[in-house]
Amino acid sequence: MKLIKHTLFLFLTIAIIGCKDDKPLEEIYVEPSISTFYFIRHAEKDKTDPENSNPELNQKGLGRAMHWAEILKDINIDAIYTTDYKRTTMTAAPLSVKKELSLQYYNLEDVNIQQFKIDNLNKKVLVVGHSNTTPEFVNKMIGDNKYSQMDDTDNGSLYIVQIINGTVTDMRLEFNCNCPE
Repeated sequence: MKLIKHTLFLFLTIAIIGCKDDKPLEEIYVEPSISTFYFIRHAEKDKTDPENSNPELNQKGLGRAMHWAEILKDINIDAIYTTDYKRTTMTAAPLSVKKELSLQYYNLEDVNIQQFKIDNLNKKVLVVGHSNTTPEFVNKMIGDNKYSQMDDTDNGSLYIVQIINGTVTDMRLEFNCNCPE
């Protein structure tokens, strides 16, 4: 009987000491993380000078840039990334003004994807790129070579990458623009 009492006492002591370090449920709960990335290619560029490697947008491109700002206006965009070209910055400009956000420049070759994801955790981000860099950036974000280079006439695709608690989903949508030429 004495052995049973000592064993019971030892068991209860261990149980009480073991429970001291347990954290209340509200301290253990980890808030879910949701990051959403919107990727677009720049709008239509001025092709009148084939020697110009950094052209501005043409009239239709300016209309499309306004159209993108209208499409994305109800999203609480936290950051806008663009390459350092006139056509990409001009595409991002209407939304940048509407949201009062500064443009952040990137070069895809220099982007550390994991750090980019960490830097933009729980944010909604617009990334403006080119026919080759936009699908390449999306592929790096999703960890799969799913999307190929965009056709030169494709200025209306929107890629959406969402990362929820580390799980990645993606989709591609196409928007037509009846923008004046």
